[in-house]
Amino acid sequence: QVQVVESGGGLVQPGGSLRLACAASGIIFSSYSIVWYRHAPGTERELVAVIGSGGTTHYAESVKGRFTISRDNGKNTAYLQMNSLKPEDTAVYYCTVARDSRNSYWGQGTQVTVSS
Repeated sequence: QVQVVESGGGLVQPGGSLRLACAASGIIFSSYSIVWYRHAPGTERELVAVIGSGGTTHYAESVKGRFTISRDNGKNTAYLQMNSLKPEDTAVYYCTVARDSRNSYWGQGTQVTVSS
């Protein structure tokens, strides 16, 4: 019933930008928080950014000032605007739609590669 789909990943040069999208269905989207995670090979999964149902945002220190999380409840979609990308941003990015720890849904991930 519940589906979460990330899109927008790709290959970019250092300093470039990408906008990721997270589309969800089967839930009342406006009632859920959105959490972006990333996972690079050989590393632990990292929380990147959060936006609450009321619009409050939080960011990992490593992306502050470069990434912006937003949401459009009318489109049941959240976004992660990524600017000034660095090679260390390379990872699979996952979107989680969560009301609480027992009601969270994950997408399949989208690959972001930053390389010259």
